[in-house]
Amino acid sequence: MRIAANLSLLFTERPLIERPRAACAAGFEGVEIQFPYELPAVRLKEELERLALPLVLINLPAGDLMQGGDGLACVPARQADFDRALQEALSYAAMTRPQAVNVLAGRLPAGVAREDALATLAANLRTTADAFQLLGIRVYCEAINPLDMPGFLVNTPEDLLGLLDAVAHPNLFAQLDLYHMARQGLDLPTAIRALAGRIGHVQFADCPGRGAPGSGALDFPAALHALREAGYDDWLAAEYRPDAAGTEAGLGWLSRWRP
Repeated sequence: MRIAANLSLLFTERPLIERPRAACAAGFEGVEIQFPYELPAVRLKEELERLALPLVLINLPAGDLMQGGDGLACVPARQADFDRALQEALSYAAMTRPQAVNVLAGRLPAGVAREDALATLAANLRTTADAFQLLGIRVYCEAINPLDMPGFLVNTPEDLLGLLDAVAHPNLFAQLDLYHMARQGLDLPTAIRALAGRIGHVQFADCPGRGAPGSGALDFPAALHALREAGYDDWLAAEYRPDAAGTEAGLGWLSRWRP
């Protein structure tokens, strides 16, 4: 398994365009960016090519989700906004060539039945999976804990499996965030076994606190063992909040994780 840096949380002491170089210098083998759209796609492409650094993942634009709103993907009344977000992501990905894109499900809108929100999300995931399959780019959807993001539509491995089964698309996979599972008190090996064969990408942070590995109580050795047992051998993306000392000061875990 290779380790990537999430540049939306790590190396934020620098402007976004400078973070790939910092991640490369620190020893990360790839990068992901939640919402890279502030950077011109050609500029990001050129910087990553200069560093020979893979762009592992980006998110589709999610509207007002990160500001406390419902987002786009599961909101029937925002279909036109989701369609525009999909086109923006397709254009950006055609230039930057991420290995995958993640669609954030969003919050259950007030006055909308859960089954209607899930049906909207499934239809949007199917459309997205079709569109990105033409570019050879995989599509993910993830479960997020309802403590940090109240009202989020997809919380558990079971929620995610039901969604994957409903969409039934060969280009749609589960994105598993170890922190979001642990934050709900779920057993990580059990969650991993439930998603075995469906996991496209793994992110991590310690829990509690969402800090670097070693800052909390999450059993990373057990989780990594369970991932190997489940046949997962792809990216592990560090998506944690560094402490006040800064990103580089908290990277002692990185050398210990290398084979």
